[in-house]
Amino acid sequence: MTTKRPSLLARFWRGYLARHWGLMLLALVLMAVEGATLGALSWMIEPLFDKVFAAGGDAALLPVGLGILGLFVVRAITSVGGRVVIAAVSQRVAAAMQGDLLRHLLTLDLRFFQRHPPGALIERVQGDTLAVQGVWASLVTGLGRDLVALLGLFAVALSIDWRWTLAALIGAPLLILPAAALQRYIRRKTGQLRDQAGARATRLDEIFHGMGAIKLNQMEGYQASRFDSILLRIRRAEVKMATGRATMPALIDVVTGIGFFAVLLLGGREVAEGQRTTGEFMAFFTAMSLTFQPIRRLGDLAGVWQIAAASLERIYALFDTPAPVQATGLVPAIALPPEVVFQDVGFGYGDAPVLNGLSFTAPAGRMTALVGASGAGKSTVFHLLTGLEQAQTGQITLGGADLAALPLEVLRRQIAVVSQDTGLFDETLRENILLGRAVSADRLDAALQAAHVTPFLPGLTDGLDTPAGPRGSALSGGQRQRVAIARAILRNAPLLLLDEATSALDAESERLVAEALQNVGKGRTTLVIAHRLSTIRAADKIVVMDQGRVVEEGTHDSLLAAGGRYAELVRLQSTLPG
Repeated sequence: MTTKRPSLLARFWRGYLARHWGLMLLALVLMAVEGATLGALSWMIEPLFDKVFAAGGDAALLPVGLGILGLFVVRAITSVGGRVVIAAVSQRVAAAMQGDLLRHLLTLDLRFFQRHPPGALIERVQGDTLAVQGVWASLVTGLGRDLVALLGLFAVALSIDWRWTLAALIGAPLLILPAAALQRYIRRKTGQLRDQAGARATRLDEIFHGMGAIKLNQMEGYQASRFDSILLRIRRAEVKMATGRATMPALIDVVTGIGFFAVLLLGGREVAEGQRTTGEFMAFFTAMSLTFQPIRRLGDLAGVWQIAAASLERIYALFDTPAPVQATGLVPAIALPPEVVFQDVGFGYGDAPVLNGLSFTAPAGRMTALVGASGAGKSTVFHLLTGLEQAQTGQITLGGADLAALPLEVLRRQIAVVSQDTGLFDETLRENILLGRAVSADRLDAALQAAHVTPFLPGLTDGLDTPAGPRGSALSGGQRQRVAIARAILRNAPLLLLDEATSALDAESERLVAEALQNVGKGRTTLVIAHRLSTIRAADKIVVMDQGRVVEEGTHDSLLAAGGRYAELVRLQSTLPG
């Protein structure tokens, strides 16, 4: 038996609004006082006309005038106070939701991010939470100010004449069916709009990160045209949504106009015949006139909620995406430096197998190189070792401990990675190396020396505090690699994974990076992926992979002497031009 999931509003309340109930209550009270002043103001209209404007009304002038002035002062104070409280809670709610959403996304596996482009996720974390941010403010304003104002104004109207009040509401039933249809329409269009906003953010992300390729391939016009097509869909969705939201207040205007006309026919005749005073009619007319804006805002409230509900659905869809199940219980001991063993490991993406009974051993404290053609499964080995993917069959052990029994936090503490994609952030070099860790100055200097970072620091504007630029674009390829190596040295992990760490470098940069890698690899178990076979001649063991299996193992010399697949790869590389 499945339990019924709480409504969006219930989840939103329990998750974010309930913790601010005190401030929300204060805002509700302030808004209610502001709304009540409208009823009081309309009630003051009757003595204004019947006493102040009548013969001998001088005595009533001061108290009535001060009463009206006081109402406006109270309205001003409560209006400012209510909006300040609402803004404070709105910002807290939006910040909490964005932080929680990002923390949850960080727990999801790599496949999730392969299915969802960065721009779409940015729009969810930023755009959808901002769309939700104002919904509770609209609800508090609607319930506190507008609903109280409406009730107060109708109370004044009823106290004057209940028949006139019924006449004013004669057209209200006409709103029921159109209102329900408009709410569904607005929600549907809002969902389409949020999807297109995600597509816009994704396209911008692709354009800005691929600017070099765009310019070299003269794709400016093509990319601008694709972006324009997304903007066209957004514009159409915005106009349709705005039309839906504007229709409801427009219908209310028509119904209100019918009510005013009915009251004028009924009440005007009674005033002309002397059955009612001018002050009574003006008080009633003022009360009904002042209901105009609260009714319009309350009518729009349904549209505001539908917009927020569409974003809440998208947000909670992310929250409901489960994180990978991690190992629990007693954490097994890991022998250091660790021996890495793959035993009959199978893995695939969907129906496409990548590893087919892969078995090999990387000796502890030694360098093991993985070679093979593209698609042989080398990078998948690294994904499995780092916990980005989980083996579907077979077993992987690290220092004698089953990888499946290790929590990700424990597993990744054992591993340092240096890859061709260095993963630098748009922060200073210091931040990119430390990654938030507290490290002594001596240890940092030693890491910079070992990684050959120190020699190029004088050439930077601010040395170690120079910004690396987006994705490290302010540095050369060799400099980025050496920064990543310094990061790995400070991580001080017993298992080092090198993924094409020198493949895109010139000869001098490759020499410096190779020296730095030798420094970081001392006393550690090292696994290397390299297409450039000249960089792994000194490996203690070379594992040759083909179609997800091991086809050869040995040293560089023994594999050459065997004349098998490795020897063929070496021969092919030696005959390539350049």
